[in-house]
Amino acid sequence: MSTTRVSTLILNPNTHLLEQDPYSYQLQDIPEPELFREIYPYTEVPKIAFNYRKVPADMPEDIFITDTSFRDGQQSRTPYTTEQMVNIYKMLHRLGGPKGMIRQTEFFVYSKKDRDAAVKCMELGYEFPEITTWIRASKQDFELAKNLGIKETGVLVSCSDYHIFNKMGLTRRQALDKYMGIIKECIEAGLRPRCHFEDLTRADFYGFVIPFATELRKLSDESGIPIKIRACDTMGYGIPYPGVSLPRSVSGIIYGLKHYAGFPSEMLEWHGHNDFYKGVVNATTAWMYGCGAVNCSLLGIGERTGNVPVEAMVMEYASLRGTFNGMDPHVITEIADYIVNETGYDLPPMTPFVGRNFNLTRAGIHADGMLKDEEIYNIFDTEKILGRPASVSVTNTSGLAGIACWINNRYHLSFDKAISKKHPVVEKIKAWVDKEYEEGRVTLISDPEMIAQVELYKDELIASGIDIK
Repeated sequence: MSTTRVSTLILNPNTHLLEQDPYSYQLQDIPEPELFREIYPYTEVPKIAFNYRKVPADMPEDIFITDTSFRDGQQSRTPYTTEQMVNIYKMLHRLGGPKGMIRQTEFFVYSKKDRDAAVKCMELGYEFPEITTWIRASKQDFELAKNLGIKETGVLVSCSDYHIFNKMGLTRRQALDKYMGIIKECIEAGLRPRCHFEDLTRADFYGFVIPFATELRKLSDESGIPIKIRACDTMGYGIPYPGVSLPRSVSGIIYGLKHYAGFPSEMLEWHGHNDFYKGVVNATTAWMYGCGAVNCSLLGIGERTGNVPVEAMVMEYASLRGTFNGMDPHVITEIADYIVNETGYDLPPMTPFVGRNFNLTRAGIHADGMLKDEEIYNIFDTEKILGRPASVSVTNTSGLAGIACWINNRYHLSFDKAISKKHPVVEKIKAWVDKEYEEGRVTLISDPEMIAQVELYKDELIASGIDIK
């Protein structure tokens, strides 16, 4: 690896210590692609390699969320209509709150439907989320975005040799020169570029990524136009563990872009996928090591296994900072219901925070615990925070406690008004449930069936002081 030695001592304003950074990384214009076959053998599961180099945590004061529901989120599902996009955008605005915790959202602009949606959303006059675009790297597309009144756009600049050599048929020097020309054209068109470093977790970090990022930072300094980097974990290969080797180290990537390329936190964004179940923890790690923004999609809808869910990072923020900072988590439930009911999206029922079963229990022993104290088996007060009360379903394993829990939840009975699992009506309904399964039933008891059972004994319940209005 070629480096140029310089003599630099810098007083770090955060640690108040002198730091020596003697290296400036130069482009490695190698003749053959570096595919990291030891780590990515393709015929085997990718390997996690450690070099035990750890970088300091560096959580920015201002961390926030950006949204890609109308771009990456539409690549794996039936596209939203213009009306649906406008309605969802309104809900994103309410979810993000007055402080703009959901700072931006990006749109495609190739179809009239998407352009109309972007215009209608801008006409609402919201400061947040700011409308941005994602476009192909061409003058025609730059003009298209500019004519819509867009101020910032994402531009694809793939970084791994898988893309540079094998997809585009270029050398690293040719790719870097091409990208720099594109970004200059973007600036000349009057747009702020957001550079999407595609496939960053398979890229030669010191041989291409840092030299490229350094050139972008110089261009930003010379032009006076802020340039962002979106660090894209396109295949979900990122690893959050300390001491992991590049190119898979999330903390190493963020540290390097800040420390070696000079990008401040507010100009860095993490875009992750969930192929190895690490989408959320990688996004949180990016925040913790200096990335200002994490790019997410509502309900995690996105390419292949999906993106980092917006709702997950809302909860991560509250967990890290102890406050929602103006965000309204009740809107999470509203958004999920809208997307399911209005677009027909098949939301997996076990999905955290939004799936219909995320705070539902079926086991009788769990229901018994919830009957005594909901907190025993519920992750937090889901009714207060998300507008979703804890619930139970009735099956052959629910027992008396499960049936009593269902009645209490359905009819909002609590404290001294709650029905006990020892109530005669509960015993009668359990006898009916047991008979159903003894006769071969295998499905759970539906809510309408339970309501019908309660109606059979309505007078008896009211006479015993149980109000089931």
